[in-house]
Amino acid sequence: QVQLVESGGRLVQAGDSLRLSCAASGRTSSSMTMAWFREDPGKEREFVAAIGRNGIDTYYADSLKGRFSISRDNAKNTVYLQMNSLKTEDTAVYRCAGRTGFTPRSGWTEYNYWGQGTQVTVSS
Repeated sequence: QVQLVESGGRLVQAGDSLRLSCAASGRTSSSMTMAWFREDPGKEREFVAAIGRNGIDTYYADSLKGRFSISRDNAKNTVYLQMNSLKTEDTAVYRCAGRTGFTPRSGWTEYNYWGQGTQVTVSS
């Protein structure tokens, strides 16, 4: 089966940049559309960004366009989330997700595989 493992989350200051990684493994990992979501206790799960199998088709939450960027390196079975100009409200557990469909989707119910998340904390 497919496994997703996130890394890169840490404590940073407002205005800093941070890159998160999601390493995928398994027999079908190269066929997945990938996405990032974020959540904290007491908050709704929020869509961040998604990317298609070819690494070209991308989709972002409107509020995050221009600050966050999703990319993938299929040769390394890794998906990235570049976060710039971080704000305190970006503090959350960031989770990587995958689906076997062809196109990016923003709904969390569309995704079949999930990582356990990596914590990002932004201090003022």
